[in-house]
Amino acid sequence: MSLTTTTHLNFHGDARAALDLYASAVGGTVAATTYADLGMPADAPGADGVVFGLAGADNGFRVMAYDVPGPRGAVPAGTTRRENGMTLTDQPFFVSVRGETLDEVRAVWDGLADGATVVEPLAASAWSPGFGMLTDRFGVTWVLDVAAGA
Repeated sequence: MSLTTTTHLNFHGDARAALDLYASAVGGTVAATTYADLGMPADAPGADGVVFGLAGADNGFRVMAYDVPGPRGAVPAGTTRRENGMTLTDQPFFVSVRGETLDEVRAVWDGLADGATVVEPLAASAWSPGFGMLTDRFGVTWVLDVAAGA
């Protein structure tokens, strides 16, 4: 078993461009999944936004990014809003924790959940056997998931 943590940057329409820059700077590659790739109608506003993106290189560099649903352009950090039944707080980053098994990830989830606000319950998703998001009692938002194919 092993856990990895990765900086997870949040953008408002610029995630792909940022990932391309970071990958170029370190000689890496980008993997990105858009909202349209996960079923949003391609002509819907924001469908081309990145829902899961990773710039990585053989030297160990890794940074994740996504486009926060909603308005494009700069949004002040800490802004809270409701969208599609979820409460979203715009923060410039999350901490991403990825594990090999659901049990491994659930143990971390349970440890962070004391006094936390659950943003997205830990459950199977279109891209992972387990994905969840919570904001701990100190205001740090954590994205936890099980590596696809695990």
